[in-house]
Amino acid sequence: MMNNSLSGYKQKTALIVGANGVIGSKLISHLCAAGSWDIIGLSRRGGVNKDRLSFIAVDLLNAEDTVAKLTALIEVTHVFYAAFQDRPSWAEMVAPNLAMLVNVVNAIEPVAKNLEHISLMQGYKVYGAHLGPFKTPAKETDGGHMPPEFNVDQQQFLMQRQQGKKWTWSAIRPSVVGGTALGNPMNLALVIAMYASISKELGIPLRFPGKPGAYDKLMEVTDAGLLAKATVWAATEPQGSNQAFNINNGDLFRWNELWPKIAAFFEIETAPPLQLQLQTVMAAQKHLWADMQQKYQLAPFDYDYLSSWAFGDFVFSWDYDFFADGSKARRAGFHEYEDTEEMFIRLFKEFRLNKIIP
Repeated sequence: MMNNSLSGYKQKTALIVGANGVIGSKLISHLCAAGSWDIIGLSRRGGVNKDRLSFIAVDLLNAEDTVAKLTALIEVTHVFYAAFQDRPSWAEMVAPNLAMLVNVVNAIEPVAKNLEHISLMQGYKVYGAHLGPFKTPAKETDGGHMPPEFNVDQQQFLMQRQQGKKWTWSAIRPSVVGGTALGNPMNLALVIAMYASISKELGIPLRFPGKPGAYDKLMEVTDAGLLAKATVWAATEPQGSNQAFNINNGDLFRWNELWPKIAAFFEIETAPPLQLQLQTVMAAQKHLWADMQQKYQLAPFDYDYLSSWAFGDFVFSWDYDFFADGSKARRAGFHEYEDTEEMFIRLFKEFRLNKIIP
């Protein structure tokens, strides 16, 4: 791939780090549709090359492998960093997640002489949202919290590295992201879709499985397509330079209002909430899911590959308000929004269309 000039604009080359995730895969779709980008996707398992889209399989935790695989990418103009390594504790997440970002920047910055921007994907962990009740609506100017927190360390690294450089950075902070990427440990929409499908197959009502106090708290989510638009906007517009932005759908909901509508889509009844440990209880439904795949001729993905029950337990445990102020991005010029109810229904329909759920 080479930079060139087409119809008066400069060709841009995006390096998508974490290309197969729910965020990275949607970024690729968005940039492909834009038409003015060459795209390189990085992930551990690679991908299928297409016109103006190529993949590189790389172990980002291995500095030598990262340099070896990325040293030829001289054409990169924008880095979109959305990689993530999970670990058993918050403290254990810091070292690998910071190392991956450092390894990418160390490999790309010396060779990509036309580098314009590095976009960092973060989240509300910056505000301590994962630790317990936090100040809402959270704002980008809110004070920090006691470490460890890898999102903060990553941003501090970029801010320090950028000093005196011509490239800029942005930090994008979505809520829980709604998308259709499979094999992702944080796909809430698929958690709900599988939980509802199994409930229907068993002939039982759809009960909210989270903490009782979580059912009526204010929530928000971020559509993956909306997030992709916002991420590219911040990376390509001057007002996005060296800034952090909360990105959310723009509306709030409570599970006690949305849950019956989800049940209606799946044509099942609801019943009062009953707290479950999905990671434990739903493990027992693996054989049932295999029977459902055969019965309804579903795509033959492994149950463990599809399910993100631990993430469902995490999200449904939030018995406190969970939302942030997204007005900074609007004031800066990004005015897109998404209806959350319509987002969930659209994602469920896509899962059905792709034969992921019956």
